[in-house]
Amino acid sequence: MHAPSPDYPLPPEPARLRYRWALHRFACFCAGSVLFLICLGGVVTSENAGMSVPDWPTSYGYNMFYFPWQYMTGGIFWEHSHRLVGSGVGTLIYILTVWLFFQERIWLRWVGVAAAVMVSIQGLLGGLRVIEMNDAIGFFHACLAQLLFVSVSLLALFTSRWWIGADSSAVRSGATPRQWTGRTLAICGLIFCQLLLGATMRHEHAGLSIGDFPLAYGQVWPKTDPASVKEYNLERLQHDPNAKATTALSINIQMAHRVGAVLITVAILAAAAAMWLTPGTASALRRWSAVWVFLVSLQFLLGACTIWTNKAADIATTHVAVGALTLVLGALLTAMSWRLQSRAELARKGVA
Repeated sequence: MHAPSPDYPLPPEPARLRYRWALHRFACFCAGSVLFLICLGGVVTSENAGMSVPDWPTSYGYNMFYFPWQYMTGGIFWEHSHRLVGSGVGTLIYILTVWLFFQERIWLRWVGVAAAVMVSIQGLLGGLRVIEMNDAIGFFHACLAQLLFVSVSLLALFTSRWWIGADSSAVRSGATPRQWTGRTLAICGLIFCQLLLGATMRHEHAGLSIGDFPLAYGQVWPKTDPASVKEYNLERLQHDPNAKATTALSINIQMAHRVGAVLITVAILAAAAAMWLTPGTASALRRWSAVWVFLVSLQFLLGACTIWTNKAADIATTHVAVGALTLVLGALLTAMSWRLQSRAELARKGVA
């Protein structure tokens, strides 16, 4: 066995590496539970239920796990359910982390530890959001949830039969072009920035700063001078006397979110088309890139429907969930591309 090239510092997986179906399925279940928790958090925000339970870690003075069910109504139901599910998800991830120490790959154990640290910080941020009554903490809470979903989903991929058998897959399919890894990673960066903008709008209550689509206050790009903003607010009050006044900053944030949606949609369409048209691209990348196109198209439509339905809770929550799935699939495609490329290169060099 030859020494790895400096360009590929990671050694091949040990020969004794084997697929553990129970570990993989449990990791998939953990990833699904994180997505469910994100959806539940989206409902809490959409229903303005974030402060329905004003104390933490207790709930109206009760132990969180013994809170009387007869009081679980309205916003209290959503907020307290979010706490209970969050505790359950944290427990699942801790179990997954311990389980990973019983498999061979040392680096994978540390990925599990990172996920456990993230879920611990996530729970702390959720509690501080209540204690401090600070929307900024809620913003970081939402963003870390996306990163946690990515990390647990990657654990599901790393424990899969496909990942372990990627040596033979890479040799059969030929070398996957290098640019796929960099391109999909760059798109993931764009998606994460887009999710940051979305979280900003949700937690700053600027999600409906612009009430029409595809135009914005009847213009391609709305004016944001004080006189125009005053006119917009008068128009908003005519339609809804309880409407919150918008600001130039809120309008610009939402316009940036719209521009980001267009850029991401075009980037994913271009990447998927290139994967399908380039000879030698692995079939797995082609199949999942088609799913990526479907998700981003659905996400674009859901964004428009969120505006057209005046931010209906079910539509807004689905928009959050599909956005998280779009980010995760991009991360999985990046990891899959890197795996195929690195193993194919090592196989050609006689290392694997």
